[in-house]
Amino acid sequence: MKKTILRFIGLVLIICIIGIGVYSAPIVATGYSMYKEAVSKTSLEEAVNKVKGSDNYIELKDISDEFAAKVVESEDKRFFEHKGVDIKAIIRAAYRSMREQSFAEGGSTITQQVGKNLYFSFDKKLERKVAEVFVAADLEKMLSKEEILELYLNISYFGEGCYGVKEAAKHYYGVSPKSLSSEQTAALVFTLKRPNDYNPNAYQR
Repeated sequence: MKKTILRFIGLVLIICIIGIGVYSAPIVATGYSMYKEAVSKTSLEEAVNKVKGSDNYIELKDISDEFAAKVVESEDKRFFEHKGVDIKAIIRAAYRSMREQSFAEGGSTITQQVGKNLYFSFDKKLERKVAEVFVAADLEKMLSKEEILELYLNISYFGEGCYGVKEAAKHYYGVSPKSLSSEQTAALVFTLKRPNDYNPNAYQR
């Protein structure tokens, strides 16, 4: 009886694995095609250099250590440990999506978010998430963690037309990223969650 139950459980698991594979294969293939098309039009090096060529680009050394640390703590706690993809975060996001029966955005690392900002739209599609993973893998090979974080802080949207912490710090507080106070740092880090709703000026409306 025990062997029969174990066989049945094993069979169910095999069927589930096959089912997941059949379902996910087209998504992975489409995501990979999106990635290949994107980098064939604009190489990763070109995309990165375009961001670095912006007048508002600022190096990590010119951003307060507190701000950079708080962003990592809020957006990607295991940023310095993973290789571009955080499996634990993805599983957690997938579980939340199944529980809520909707595709909840989440699970993306800072590296993936840089990839998304460099190449892709913000539509919540699994194919796009797959494409992000391939770009993230390339970014991790090409750049150091500090360089990736620097890119993220320069490319992220902070609401009211502000891209990058330099523009945001000047727009909301009239200061440089190096001079942000702890209170200002907390407000801008929170802004990253939902820039149009959580930015410093939105609190006052």
